[in-house]
Amino acid sequence: MAIKKSLLDVALALTKASSVDYNFNYLLNCINDWLECDAVALLLKQGDVLKPVALHGLSDDTLGRRFKIAEHPRLFEICRGSEPLKFAKDCGLPDPYDGLLQSQHGDFPVHACMGVPLQSSKDNSELLGVLTFDSLDEHAFDALAMNELNQLKQLAAGYVEHALTLQHLMQHAQHSHQVAQQLNLEALTREGVEIIGNSQAMLTLKNDIQLVAASEFSVLIQGETGVGKELVARNIHLNSKRREQPLIHLNCASLPENLAESEFFGHSKGAFTGAHTARQGKFQLADGGTLFLDEIGELPLAMQSKLLRVLQSGEVQTVGEDQSRYVDVRVIAATNRDLKQEVAAGRFRADLYHRLSVYPLHVAPLKERDNDVILLAGFFIEQTSKKLAIKQLKLSSDTQLLLRQYNWPGNVRELEHVISRAALKAKQQQWQQSIVTIEPEHCDIAKTAVAAPSPVAVNEQKASRLSLKEATDAFSYQLIMQQLELHNLNWAATARSLSVDRANLVRLAKRLGISVKKSL
Repeated sequence: MAIKKSLLDVALALTKASSVDYNFNYLLNCINDWLECDAVALLLKQGDVLKPVALHGLSDDTLGRRFKIAEHPRLFEICRGSEPLKFAKDCGLPDPYDGLLQSQHGDFPVHACMGVPLQSSKDNSELLGVLTFDSLDEHAFDALAMNELNQLKQLAAGYVEHALTLQHLMQHAQHSHQVAQQLNLEALTREGVEIIGNSQAMLTLKNDIQLVAASEFSVLIQGETGVGKELVARNIHLNSKRREQPLIHLNCASLPENLAESEFFGHSKGAFTGAHTARQGKFQLADGGTLFLDEIGELPLAMQSKLLRVLQSGEVQTVGEDQSRYVDVRVIAATNRDLKQEVAAGRFRADLYHRLSVYPLHVAPLKERDNDVILLAGFFIEQTSKKLAIKQLKLSSDTQLLLRQYNWPGNVRELEHVISRAALKAKQQQWQQSIVTIEPEHCDIAKTAVAAPSPVAVNEQKASRLSLKEATDAFSYQLIMQQLELHNLNWAATARSLSVDRANLVRLAKRLGISVKKSL
């Protein structure tokens, strides 16, 4: 362990941060200038979990993991205290990062571990998050004085709180009625509704969700099967003013045509054979809230005209009754079909299409989301390890390369299933090991389905949405990945083939999110 700068230097660097620099990676860069170790991570508290938002020295998939505080004893100890905590060298508590350090080959456990809780200056009992430090040198943190760590704690907590406040104000600046809302970390994400991904496509989608959620517009979500359209619908509802009201889900593809009207609008007792009791329809159940119509492209034409009438007037009529009633329902629809083509073919009403698509959203397929596949894999790994009672589950670098190159015709749903099956196979083969590693042979992905990226040109449609820097990064990412595969992940050979210095190539690969665990 080496201290390169003073804490005063760190404080000065943090005070000079511009609005552009005000991100969590900048904080870790400043800390690294003071304290050198194998891994440092910033995790924010959201409910009962810790979410990694910035890290140095840990596997890429760590950003996709979510650490439930109660299930990780070391994180629990850090969170419940108010002072920085150095763990004893012989501490028997399991480390959540065992096997995840990039600087070490193999599954060696972390030796030295230290944590710093970050509390709000407004309410010292409110935990914003934690900083964790890890080193393979068991004496790495021995020389650090507690007063120095407390000074670091105050600097980091102030920076994090300031950055969170700034993010909050920037996100809600276009909605003046939301600017004055209290910063609420739990509202940023909720279990089961977080959209994982940092690609440009996902960042654009998240911004559009925030924008349209504040309105009352009907939304049409379009995208391939398995991309997460229902997840988008839930996010729109939870970020709207209807969040306290019900979100009702209706799958139009599963509706028998003779019962569709009853499902939408309900029926009275005796309205038809088998109607032994009165039943409310989905519009009545969603009154005041949101109705999510999944697979709207499968809705029969006869039902489309009745749905259009409700969207235009807000008036529904229960089957078997003469009296109509008004409902206040926001409709969000989703489809994997091209509704414009369906309209042209006469299978979907043009007026209903225009009524539904007041604000259309497109969810990009997984193959267009750059490095999001690794973040999503980390998220699913964390879930799967809990289900299978695996202490620590990780991806090998070869597996990460395979996942990045696979075409993912089944999108996010397919990735989840691949991770679940692979984890089960890996556990069966490595049942005696505390750290289970998913290798390519566990993934059951056909080699013929792996799409080798072509560096000849960036996809024109995608490039048209990118800045020059983003397009250049995308091209560099594809070229490096292709050459790595051609040279069996040998960095020296890859550098020679690209006519660049190996160290420069490694630094560029790190910035682009390419794993650099493989050595010469």
